[in-house]
Amino acid sequence: MSVRSTTLDNGMIVLTDDMPHLESASLGIWVKAGSRSETKAEHGISHMLEHMAFKGTKTRNAREIAEAIENVGGDLNAATSVEHTGYFARVLKEDVGLAADILSDILQNSMLDQDELDREQQVIVQEIGAARDNPDDHVFDLFQSAAYPDQPIGRTILGTVDSVKSFGPESIRSYMDRNYVGDQMVLCAAGNVDHESLVDIANDRFHDLRRSGAPEPQKASYQGGEERLLSDHEQAHIVLGFEGRAYNSDGFYAAQILASILGGGMSSRLFQEVREKRGLCYSVYAFHWAFADSGIFGVAASTGEEEVADLMPVVVEELRRATETISDEEVIRVRNQIRAGLLMSLESPSSRAGQLARQQILWGRTIPLAETVERINRITADRVKQVAKQIFSSGEVSLAGIGPVAHLPDFRSLSAELKN
Repeated sequence: MSVRSTTLDNGMIVLTDDMPHLESASLGIWVKAGSRSETKAEHGISHMLEHMAFKGTKTRNAREIAEAIENVGGDLNAATSVEHTGYFARVLKEDVGLAADILSDILQNSMLDQDELDREQQVIVQEIGAARDNPDDHVFDLFQSAAYPDQPIGRTILGTVDSVKSFGPESIRSYMDRNYVGDQMVLCAAGNVDHESLVDIANDRFHDLRRSGAPEPQKASYQGGEERLLSDHEQAHIVLGFEGRAYNSDGFYAAQILASILGGGMSSRLFQEVREKRGLCYSVYAFHWAFADSGIFGVAASTGEEEVADLMPVVVEELRRATETISDEEVIRVRNQIRAGLLMSLESPSSRAGQLARQQILWGRTIPLAETVERINRITADRVKQVAKQIFSSGEVSLAGIGPVAHLPDFRSLSAELKN
C-alpha cells in the first residue's frame, strides 16, 4: 500500500492510499466522537447531527447538496457508531476536489434550520419505532444497556423519542463545537487521489478549525445484568455476553479468533452443535465488539418458545468446552479466514479508506497489513483457550431477551454455572 499521512497545523490528519489504476476515489471525514461522547441530555444527538449535516449550508440547500454530488455520478453517505462518526463520498478521480468541498461545507457551514430539524426529528422517531419493532435489532439495544447500565456507552445510538424531540439548533451546535475539533478528525481518501492536492484542499477548507479541547468520553465500566422484554413474538431473541477485550489489549486478536471459532459461520462450534446437531434454533452466532477501553463478547440466538429452556445449557456447555478443547487446526482455519477477509477488503477503495481512518482514530496510526497478519499468526490455540477462560469464568454475565423468554435462565444462574 502507498499510504501517506500529513498532520495539519490544526491537528487534522490527512491520509491517502493511492490506487492509480482506478478511475474513482472514496474519501471521507471521520470524527472521534459518537454516541459515547454524549451527555444524558444529548442522547442521540450524534446521530441527529449526521442527519442534519446534509440538510443545508450557508451556500447550498439540501437539494443542491444532493444534486452537486449526483450531477457527477457520485454519492454521499454517513454513519454513526459508539466511538466515531463518518461522512463520506465516492466520486470519479476528477471530482475529488468537489467531494472534499462538499464534505467540508456540511461539517463547517450547516445551517441547522429549525424547519429542517423538525422534519428530521420525525424521520428519526420513525427510525426508532422501526428498530423497536424489529426484535433482531432491539435485543442488542437491551443487551448493551445490561452490559453498561446508566452509561453513554450503554445507550442506543438513535436516542429516545423524548431526547430526539428535545434537540434544538443550539444544542446540536454546542455538541459539534465541543467534539468536532482538529485533533479528533481524519480526512482520508483511497483510490486515484493525489495526496498533496488533498492536503492543500484540507488546509484551505479547514484553516479555521479549532485544534483541540474535546473532552474524553466517560470511562466504560462493564457491569453485567439482565434486560428481558416479554412479547407475543413467535421467536425468542436472546443475547448472552461477557466483558470482552479493548482494541489495544493483548487479548484482542485472541478474542476475535475465539468468536469466529465458536460462532463465525456454518462450520463453527455453536452452529454445528446447537442448530445442525440438535435443531434448537434457526440462528446462532458469536461476536466480539471492541471499544477503546472495554469490549463485549457475546452469543446471539433466535429460537422457539419451547426450545428456550434447552438452548442455554447447550450454549453454556459449548463456552465451557472452548476453554479446554480448541485445537490448532481451528485457530489456523480462522487465521486464514481473517487474512483472506483483510486482503479482499483491500480491493475496495471505500473499505481501504474506512480501515485507515478507523485505525488512525483507534490506534493513533495506520497499521500495515503485514503487521496485522503477523499479530494474528502469533495467536495459538493455548492463547485462545486462556482468553476464553478469562472471559467466560471471571466476569459477570450480560443477558437480554425479547419474545417468549419467560423460561430463559436468569443471568446470575448462568454466571454461577460458568464459574463452576
